[in-house]
Amino acid sequence: MKQAQVLAEKDTKRVLAHIARKPFAARNRCMLQLSWLSGMRVGEIAALSVGDVLDADGRIRSQIQLKAEQTKGDAARTVLLNAQAQTELSIYLNGVSKPKPTDPLFVSRVGKRFSANSLCQVFLRIYDEAGLDKATSHSGRRTFITTLAHKGVNVRVLAELAGHRSIATTQRYIELNENVLRAAVELL
Repeated sequence: MKQAQVLAEKDTKRVLAHIARKPFAARNRCMLQLSWLSGMRVGEIAALSVGDVLDADGRIRSQIQLKAEQTKGDAARTVLLNAQAQTELSIYLNGVSKPKPTDPLFVSRVGKRFSANSLCQVFLRIYDEAGLDKATSHSGRRTFITTLAHKGVNVRVLAELAGHRSIATTQRYIELNENVLRAAVELL
């Protein structure tokens, strides 16, 4: 099975530069950053409501409590948001006029909540227009998991962050290359 491209830093910079010149730049930047920085699935991003990321006082949450119906495996899970993801959400929401907790966090050009499939198409189009023809809507998740793995994060921790029940699933996400393998043997 062919896997989605893992994005290098140069790739993410290329995508961000591309979308900065396009309509819906703030929305698209935030959606992609959530994918890259939290490992959320595209369907989970599409299912988010404003109240999932803002607390009652209007502050960005440090974690998102996804309900079972928002996830792939029909199991509730917690998504941790690092400082950069929280900043991206804050910047995005500052440009949204008076959002209500029940409003979709991200809406299409016609003002409707994205379906998982329609958001997949948006991601594919953005990556394709930015010249990353091997990237898919799953590239953000693979990038998140691979990046953390290369920084030495334990696969059990990665599985929990990704919402996987099995570490075998998580291991399939991790891209290995000669540089990673060489660095590993140099640890001896």
